[in-house]
Amino acid sequence: MTKRYMAIWFRHLLTDREARRNADLKGQAFVIAAKQRNRKIIIASSIDAEQKGICKGMVVADAKALLSSLIVQDERPGQNKALLTALGEWCIRYSPVVAVNEPDGLLLDISGCAHLWGGEREYLKEIILRLRGFGYDTRGAIADTIGAAWAVSRYGKVTPIIDPGAHRQALLPFPPAALRLPNEVLEKMYTLGMGSIESFCDFPHATLRRRFGKVVGQRIRQAFGHEQEFLAPLEVPAEYNQRLPSLEPIRTRAGIEISIRKLLEMLCQQVGSEGKGIRTAVLTCYRIDHRLIRTEIGTNLSTCNQEHLFRLFELKISGIAPGLGIELFVLEATATEPIDEQQEKLWTPARYHDQELIAGLLDRVAAKVGNDAVHRYLPDEHYWPERSIRQASSFAEKPTISWPRRLLRPMQMLKEPQPIQVSAPIPDYPPMLFVYRDVVHEIKKADGPERIEPEWWIDEGLHRDYYILEDQKGARYWVFRLGHYGEDQNTRWFIHGFFA
Repeated sequence: MTKRYMAIWFRHLLTDREARRNADLKGQAFVIAAKQRNRKIIIASSIDAEQKGICKGMVVADAKALLSSLIVQDERPGQNKALLTALGEWCIRYSPVVAVNEPDGLLLDISGCAHLWGGEREYLKEIILRLRGFGYDTRGAIADTIGAAWAVSRYGKVTPIIDPGAHRQALLPFPPAALRLPNEVLEKMYTLGMGSIESFCDFPHATLRRRFGKVVGQRIRQAFGHEQEFLAPLEVPAEYNQRLPSLEPIRTRAGIEISIRKLLEMLCQQVGSEGKGIRTAVLTCYRIDHRLIRTEIGTNLSTCNQEHLFRLFELKISGIAPGLGIELFVLEATATEPIDEQQEKLWTPARYHDQELIAGLLDRVAAKVGNDAVHRYLPDEHYWPERSIRQASSFAEKPTISWPRRLLRPMQMLKEPQPIQVSAPIPDYPPMLFVYRDVVHEIKKADGPERIEPEWWIDEGLHRDYYILEDQKGARYWVFRLGHYGEDQNTRWFIHGFFA
């Protein structure tokens, strides 16, 4: 697939923004200035100011001499980048790869995107008209390289869309500034009479490097497509993603369901073709009022079962507020895993299908009550009970060791042992009663002790003597004494678990 890029140039970015925010500035000549070397320099000027002969880089005092009614506003630090970032995030609905090009532009990798809007011309028209509708003076261009698209958006006069392979010829009549060169290099070129790219693009790169440094040769190679240039996207797109634009904004539940089914069909085909399944999927809905709605689902087993994935999303459709309408749906598989292929007939173990049913049930429960509500644990090689289990990363993960069967352990264990008050007759005897959360428990039966030594290679500490206690109501508890009885220290007791 041929790479295609779009450059968007905001000709009066900051002043357009101020005019939209302040109605009094509409139709007025005004500029935004920043202090440089004890002088105020114009960094942005409105269309009305430019028509009076005022431009960027001019000293404010000189501009005031030309037009006494000129309105001057101070620059707010970070405003330019913040505004471009917000516009770039809005443009993600048209391409997953959008980069900020300071101080006044955006760059988009539109490879494989334009056909969703009926072709590059309709694609460009849609974006530019929408941005102009927001009040920005905007120009855009499409070409094979980033450098060519940037140049055409600012200096092109014939067509904003350069056909594949025609970017070199389109760049030749442009001035050297179209190559994004530093000002000091441009001054040298104009002094030497190099008024167009055609006048020096065929010079040996060694000659250009001696006179102007290596930046000129690099920019020529990038613009002509001989050296690759990379974008730094605002959001790194997921490896597996599908986009579905809407001809008309979607506001109904039925429309959302149809869109999700279509996206799942495309995404499962993309992921499944590489022998993988989906573990986590994120649906992003782009509303026409610029708001984003995100919904995430997760599965315990990697799967490409479209119906199962749709049922998980179906549980969350009620939380998707379409507002005035959704114009774009994006579905991303943010986590994938290889699918464990199993024989479906004759030799398929019955337990495998049971696992699929259990995993599907857990997925639906997690979709209703939250992913943090369902956990699976596996045994781990540690003496301390709270360290002897670890959370499984997936339903398919197998234990490396077996669960200990000879040791009696409670069904419910506290994450951290809680202190209790105990009354015991003599050392090494179980308690006669204990107080936990202000409730007195009289002990009728007891078993123990079971001594568990500390793991000295992890941290230092005292051993624990565990007892199984049964109170007057028949409830059983797992408590322990920390260390030995001592004459010069108070013995501490803790509760650690509850038996069924």
